[in-house]
Amino acid sequence: MKNLFTLLLSVLLVTGIYAQKLPRIKILATGGTIAGQGASADRSAYTAGQLPIKDLIAAVPGIDKVAEISGEQISNVGSQDMTVEIWIKLNKRINEIYKNNEADGIVITHGTDTQEETAYFLSLTARYDKPVIVTGSMRPATAISADGPKNLYDAVTLAASKQAAHSGVLLVFNEYIFTGRNAVKTSTTHLNAFTAPNSGPIGQVYDGKVTLYESPIRKTNKNTPFDITGLTTLPEVAVVELYADAPATAINAYVASGVKGIVTGGLGNGNLNKANSDAAASAVKKGIAVARASRVPSGRVTLFDETDDQKLGTIVADDLIPQKARILLMLGLTQTTDSKKLQEYFFEY
Repeated sequence: MKNLFTLLLSVLLVTGIYAQKLPRIKILATGGTIAGQGASADRSAYTAGQLPIKDLIAAVPGIDKVAEISGEQISNVGSQDMTVEIWIKLNKRINEIYKNNEADGIVITHGTDTQEETAYFLSLTARYDKPVIVTGSMRPATAISADGPKNLYDAVTLAASKQAAHSGVLLVFNEYIFTGRNAVKTSTTHLNAFTAPNSGPIGQVYDGKVTLYESPIRKTNKNTPFDITGLTTLPEVAVVELYADAPATAINAYVASGVKGIVTGGLGNGNLNKANSDAAASAVKKGIAVARASRVPSGRVTLFDETDDQKLGTIVADDLIPQKARILLMLGLTQTTDSKKLQEYFFEY
């Protein structure tokens, strides 16, 4: 009887019936440099968003041993052409995949120009505490030593690990793991293009192993109020960067165009010169939400400093860079126009 059981177990293992199944990872492709093609392998010129997802997967040796892979083409654009419409499409598809139990983890391939923005947007709007990993590359697929295959392998490895759950959307690049909230692109051309100026990476993927140093504290995914199910657009929010002797032309023009919110990339601690301070106060009086961020890449914009936010009616973006502050303000305005509540969002998410 014992020999019969041993024989049956051996048959099950050989046929794969008893073998442990690999995690199911769905790759959602949006284009970007990782799908780019150039005329020469040793030149930087290329066109982003050329290769389909099946070619990206085929270029990664051993990826089929990490997970059961499937892919979908959501868009195929350079991320300088990323849109709110594509963000909403991505968010909808992520929620569908997890609702219908189509995958155990999701990887998004994306251009680096706006990758940090997409990662933060999805970390606020995805409704499931399951892995969503964003990655891309700095070199096109046709370049010498293209970094896309390695980044994609690492992203799939992270998405297949149990450690990636309950951390919000994560961004993996050059073996480092960042939260979608804190990742910032800080190099225009180098392979180590992303950092997190205020917090650093939360882990790394190396030799096919995931190591997390810490867990994010800010609320993400279903723990945010930003369920955009059913929405096809978001309130329009503009970003205005300041500089020495900057006129109020941009703020006034955006107010005249009918935007619902403005984020300023202010000086130092988010400061506005007099012309833009007066313009911001005028915008607030017209019902437009104004959030003060800073053009400085690290640190926080704080209340009760040089700028009197209570007098101006403005809110502060805490440690969010201007382009991410825009995302939170857009989503916040789907819930409320109350400045006190919007300020709470910036300190919480």
